[in-house]
Amino acid sequence: MEKIAKYINIFLWVIVGITAILAISFMTNISSDETNPNMLSWLSTNLIWTYILLILSVVFLLGFGVIQLVSNFKESKKALLSLVVIGVIVLVAYLLSSEAIPVFLGSEKFVEQGILTPKVSKWVDTGLFTTYVFFAISIVAIVYSSIRGVFK
Repeated sequence: MEKIAKYINIFLWVIVGITAILAISFMTNISSDETNPNMLSWLSTNLIWTYILLILSVVFLLGFGVIQLVSNFKESKKALLSLVVIGVIVLVAYLLSSEAIPVFLGSEKFVEQGILTPKVSKWVDTGLFTTYVFFAISIVAIVYSSIRGVFK
């Protein structure tokens, strides 16, 4: 285990070093000239590095999550059950939501630009219904935790 921790520590320091070098190089090459190809090259390089870091973060997050799930499956059952319940709530909210585009001041502009479509409207309804359900669940939990001591 110590050997793995050592390799992880080295890997993290390499990432920090690359990030520092790229940031310093970018700052030293900053130019107010927007057409400067050197400036655009450094900007592009830093954006690509940011994407690489984001992808690595997601891969490690999912990887360690799966490893933890497999190694402690008995203790992970509650978390999996919670995810299933959340998924069911979102699915029910999606099935109850409407594709009707709401009419409000300025909505015609969004429809004409293609920003507000029936699909977008359905997902907005899904988000609203999901929020309402979670809000109701939190209110019930607060009330239950407040009065459960009275009945004991």
